[in-house]
Amino acid sequence: MSEMRGEQPSAQLLERIRRQRRHTLELLTVCAVGLVPWTVLLAFTLPSGYTVRQWRTTWVGFDVLLLLAMAATAFLGWRRHRAVVVAAVATGALLLCDAWFDVSLALGTPDVWWSVALAVCMELPLAGFLIHRVLGMLKLAQWPQQPVS
Repeated sequence: MSEMRGEQPSAQLLERIRRQRRHTLELLTVCAVGLVPWTVLLAFTLPSGYTVRQWRTTWVGFDVLLLLAMAATAFLGWRRHRAVVVAAVATGALLLCDAWFDVSLALGTPDVWWSVALAVCMELPLAGFLIHRVLGMLKLAQWPQQPVS
């Protein structure tokens, strides 16, 4: 609670934050580097077409997840809870994924124009709006200052 009253955070707290940050960045770096050969492998080995099972379950499940993320964002926003930032970013990411999958899976079909229209007019603007709002909220956040040595 000391950060809430404007006092300087302890050296222990700052060191713990630095250590957690370093470990998180190391993990993300290893994952990003590991994803490069995996992506190349998939590009050369995946078939260009594939008949799937549970198509309806997959899409309905994804849309239920999107609905829950939107509802959580709205609920947390109405409650003025700071977790709205996480919910809004998750909702924005899901909207971007939805647009990508809708358009890429409809390529070569008559439905592609409907998918593009939905992506351009609904999903991408809403995702952009949510991410823009989150960035605006983050600008207002007060971060602990690093003590001058």
